[in-house]
Amino acid sequence: MRYIDEFQDPALARRLLDDIRAAVTRPWALMEVCGGQTHTIIRHGIDQLLPPEVELIHGPGCPVCVTPLEVIDKALEIASRPGVVFCSFGDMLRVPGTGRDLFQVRGAGGDVRVVYSPLDALRIARENPDREVVFFGIGFETTAPPNAMAVHQARRLGIGNFSLLVSHVRVPPAIEAVMQSPDCRVQAFLAAGHVCSVMGTAEYPALADRFGVPIVVTGFEPLDILEGVRRTVRQLERGEHTVDNAYPRAVRPEGNPAARAMLDDVFEVTDRAWRGIGVIPSSGWRLSERYRAYDAEHRFSVTGIDTREPAACRSGEVLQGKLKPHECEAFGTACTPRTPFGATMVSSEGACAAYYLYRRLETAPPAAPFEEAPVG
Repeated sequence: MRYIDEFQDPALARRLLDDIRAAVTRPWALMEVCGGQTHTIIRHGIDQLLPPEVELIHGPGCPVCVTPLEVIDKALEIASRPGVVFCSFGDMLRVPGTGRDLFQVRGAGGDVRVVYSPLDALRIARENPDREVVFFGIGFETTAPPNAMAVHQARRLGIGNFSLLVSHVRVPPAIEAVMQSPDCRVQAFLAAGHVCSVMGTAEYPALADRFGVPIVVTGFEPLDILEGVRRTVRQLERGEHTVDNAYPRAVRPEGNPAARAMLDDVFEVTDRAWRGIGVIPSSGWRLSERYRAYDAEHRFSVTGIDTREPAACRSGEVLQGKLKPHECEAFGTACTPRTPFGATMVSSEGACAAYYLYRRLETAPPAAPFEEAPVG
């Protein structure tokens, strides 16, 4: 249980909380840009244990949630076609498109399969040469390397019936977009440790300097979050704005050179639309010209998509940190995991799903002491 129990130690949590309380002298607003961190924060009540001067704002860190509706609708169209095997991670199947989701496509006869790796989809393509196999490649810098590897392998092995529907996004441009918002309240960031384990930290110092915000690379266990907050508050109180790596057991400044080389070979940077936010320049990847034959959007030429977001859905404001999930009028009533308006309610990393799962249905009273919070 090494690196699990020791990062959920109540005594160490109290010490970190004491350090934060001793350091803070004025209100500060910090944003985490990672859905996994959001779920840790809400599950363990970390936001309620912190002193009232420290506010945690949930940012656009859920990869499923920021996948644009147009791409979801394209996935639904491709998955509905005869002769197509559409492969995806399971958390995409309940994400609502315009009027339906992938579960409903499967229920209507589409061959939609849940896989655990893009290489599983590649294996299906090898075993079914008479079928077109499409893998739904979404996510941040963490899932991009294995998806790139699958396309690289398909080209190397000459598997021509495999393609990737790409909707990959990048964190640093999202941080820039958040800071450029006219009503931005964010004064510091907790950067996602798994993203930095791939990409390193080289892109963050320029952002910290440009916007005058501390950026602290943070892990995912409760003590990781508290240590990230502690380091961030200390910088804010001292008027500093540097990049600090609070997750050295997984993150190196250079990241993962092999994974980065694979990304450089297979993908190229492009503008990308984020659901509920809009187009962020240079915030995504697409397949490079060398691998364009494996791009499902080009292969299937999906056109005439008419996207329609539910008028009552405010997930875009949630993703931008402008609204807490329970502040949405539809939250927990018209919008639930069984009847979701947006991806934030059904994704395993969605903020709305976290608030619903851990019963944050309204502004909650102070949390129980940390040792009584669930840590299993």
